[in-house]
Amino acid sequence: VYCTSMKWTSSLSQAPDLTRAIDEVASASLAALGDSPDLTFVFASEHYRTDFARLPTLLRERLGPATLLGCSASGVIGNACEIEHEPALSITIATLPNVTLDCWHVEADDLRPGTPHNEHCTELAQRPQDAPKQFVVLADPFSFPAEQFLRALEGGFKTSAIAGGLASGGQAPGEIVLFHDDAIHTSGALVLGLGGNIEMVTAVAQGCRPIGDPMFVSACKGNELCALDGLAAGEVLNELYERADDSERALMQHSLFLGITMRPGATQYDQGDFLIRNITGANVDKGTLWVGADLRENQVVQFHVRDAHTSSTDLDSNLIRLTEKLGSDAPSGGLLFSCIDRGRGLYGHANHDCAAVQSHLGLLPLGGFFCNGEIGPVTGTTFVHGYTSAIAIFRALEKIKTSG
Repeated sequence: VYCTSMKWTSSLSQAPDLTRAIDEVASASLAALGDSPDLTFVFASEHYRTDFARLPTLLRERLGPATLLGCSASGVIGNACEIEHEPALSITIATLPNVTLDCWHVEADDLRPGTPHNEHCTELAQRPQDAPKQFVVLADPFSFPAEQFLRALEGGFKTSAIAGGLASGGQAPGEIVLFHDDAIHTSGALVLGLGGNIEMVTAVAQGCRPIGDPMFVSACKGNELCALDGLAAGEVLNELYERADDSERALMQHSLFLGITMRPGATQYDQGDFLIRNITGANVDKGTLWVGADLRENQVVQFHVRDAHTSSTDLDSNLIRLTEKLGSDAPSGGLLFSCIDRGRGLYGHANHDCAAVQSHLGLLPLGGFFCNGEIGPVTGTTFVHGYTSAIAIFRALEKIKTSG
């Protein structure tokens, strides 16, 4: 007899008292799983802040000494439900036979050459068997250079998939909390490496649609966009605004972005071919725009806008592609890292993105949280995004022979 090699479940509590919330999620999850977990993800709303120091130990006392990681959040996702700005505790747990787990905490100073962190990564990458092939990263947005870290992680583990998010639930340095086994951290990042009999399949829904035409960057200085196709960038944008209808003009005033193509040399560009970045300002006198990314001359870029309808259809498109990647093998569980500016604020109602995931993938155990930035790949390179939903779906690579 053969069976899949893992089982996942996700639970959610809105009890205002942390001890009661832990009791509710632990009881429900253990009953559904039928065994002690090997891995626990926990996401806790900031309403439990005064008890954050006790949270990891209390949870492990109920669940056993599984690898535990998670963070504070302004909103949490559990049991495929989204709870924003209310007390809520979410756990997603899994039994993972034949899977190796390596979880560690890293600070910004640890990214220098020769640190124990770098030595640890080298040792992991050189394992003859079960080296990590996928990573989940949870980071503090105030203290940790996440994109610098992602470049290093991709360089050291060249076949890896990476997903995750920047923690939320705090407005200043030191207010964000990361949970790791029995400890808490208020800076840095948590890194979970998964190897062995597991595959993580990812998707990133950036929620934007292109307007105008793709154009070449003909002049730029760092993140200052000076000219497009030989014309001042501000002039190009003004002409695009003049040609737009009233609804598109309204979007351009508050939801305008720049898409940077991730397929150099292509002659045709589709919606998913662009890395979406904020337009952070403009110099009216010079006719230039400031963009949240370093630019290069001869890059192809295109202006984009975002609204609820576009975000919804883009998510559906990405989930269709994700379903095609998965093929006939049903996934076991998943994590959803959604921007704090999605959810009710964007769609006007709760559970939109969770419902979309389940409509495409079935009644999947799904946990996660609302992030200050979402981590996931676009055309093979991992970035920190904004306004997106990054999705990580887990399944076994092989089936395991059992008795019976």
